Amino acid sequence: MSAEQTMTLLQGLKMYPHAVAWLILISSAIIMEGFDKVLITNLFVNTAFKEKYGDQQPDGSYEITANWQTALSIASMAGEVVGLTINGIVAERFGYRKTIIAAMFLVIAFIFIVFFAETLPYLLAGQILLGFPWGVFQTITVVYAAEFIASGVLRGLATRTDQWSYKVPFALQWIWPVPIIVGVYFAPESPWWLIRTGRHDEARKALLRLTSETGGGNTEVDLDATMSMMEQNNAMEKVLTAGTSYTDCFKGTNLRRTEIVCVTWFAQIFSGVAFMSYSIYFYLQAGLAVEYSFTMTLVQYGLGGIGTMLLWVLMMYFGRRRLYLSGIMGMFTLLVIIGSVGATIDTKRYKTASWAVGSMLLLLTMVYDMTVGPVCYSLVSELAFTRLRSKTIVLARSTYNVGNIIVSIITPRMLDSTAWDWGAKGAFFWAGFGVLCMTWAYFRLPEPKGRTYGELDVLFERRVSARKFATTVIDPVAEAEQIIKGDNKMASIS
Repeated sequence: MSAEQTMTLLQGLKMYPHAVAWLILISSAIIMEGFDKVLITNLFVNTAFKEKYGDQQPDGSYEITANWQTALSIASMAGEVVGLTINGIVAERFGYRKTIIAAMFLVIAFIFIVFFAETLPYLLAGQILLGFPWGVFQTITVVYAAEFIASGVLRGLATRTDQWSYKVPFALQWIWPVPIIVGVYFAPESPWWLIRTGRHDEARKALLRLTSETGGGNTEVDLDATMSMMEQNNAMEKVLTAGTSYTDCFKGTNLRRTEIVCVTWFAQIFSGVAFMSYSIYFYLQAGLAVEYSFTMTLVQYGLGGIGTMLLWVLMMYFGRRRLYLSGIMGMFTLLVIIGSVGATIDTKRYKTASWAVGSMLLLLTMVYDMTVGPVCYSLVSELAFTRLRSKTIVLARSTYNVGNIIVSIITPRMLDSTAWDWGAKGAFFWAGFGVLCMTWAYFRLPEPKGRTYGELDVLFERRVSARKFATTVIDPVAEAEQIIKGDNKMASIS
């Protein structure tokens, strides 16, 4: 295991090319969730969409009311909470492959409701139902690729004025399920899940499919070492906690881990990320045409992509905790600058101010995608207790979704001239939450970089301070043997 801890990114890609390929395939399952969330909010400025579903205004134009915008924005999140809860039970019972495939068939069925919706209530129902399967596989990966694709589609259809300007994007969601279903069918099951269910021979075969014979080293020896580590870790965790239900996530040291994972994801959405998704609002205020505003949105996600690729390098040299903290600090600084511009200059009157705010939001996107955004997923998956990982992540993502619902309700009102009308000054609100997030992360967020799951279990059982996780020296093998034999007092804590 020491070889894997010191392995570089290129060595890892060479050793585990199949694992990376399967990961990319399975990660694409989440594309539709990000695609739709960007799609549905950006359609609120689509002329044909507003004429179909909106109310006529005194000047003859059509608008989707603020209440309906809020309802449509959070509808899928409400469904996702249910899907996430189901996922925590179903995935552990039937495995990840079967769960994802079943969710994909539900996506295909529910897209019909959205595509043929003639009224806002039907569209709302479709969004809620789509949230169920999205919640099932939502914990797998990030949504960046989907956001980029959705913005590109909307940019290409921005000049159309018929119903296909919004129906084509809805229909494009049918592209993803079939190839993903086929790919996931042939993918290996999670070796960790197979170990937990006692199917060791199948776990060994799954591991063999994830490694490369040309990656260097003795594959059989490496495989034996990996299997031994996984079996030992599973045996140790059985001693530390006999239960694997949702209530066990709140018992003993699991409570601390659940808190860390949930707040890490909650802080991600409350660090100011919601505000940056409204950059198009400021470009429209600056007088930029709708199609060019979408172009700037593409630039925004392009910068986010660059930030994510830079993170690949940064994570080789810096810990997750440091990147997460520095990211929140960077976002806090940018939010203070944006709020200061809004407080001193009327962004509605002076277009250059709107351009400045919109551009700062582009930079905010890059900082977020270079730190807090992707690092959050790494922290959540590494810090969750292995035997409770699925359920812990479900709780964390549900916490995130609740926060996202709150953010989706209050952010439009910050910017709406008929509501709070804070404009760019609303950045101060998120900067305030940024201070709270930084304070929590400094005292509560541990550093998992370079640690195996077994080592993390020992550190949590020892109740090591979050700030000392990176420097505490332990012998995970000796600790695990003591725990399994029942000779260590830590076994009685659970």
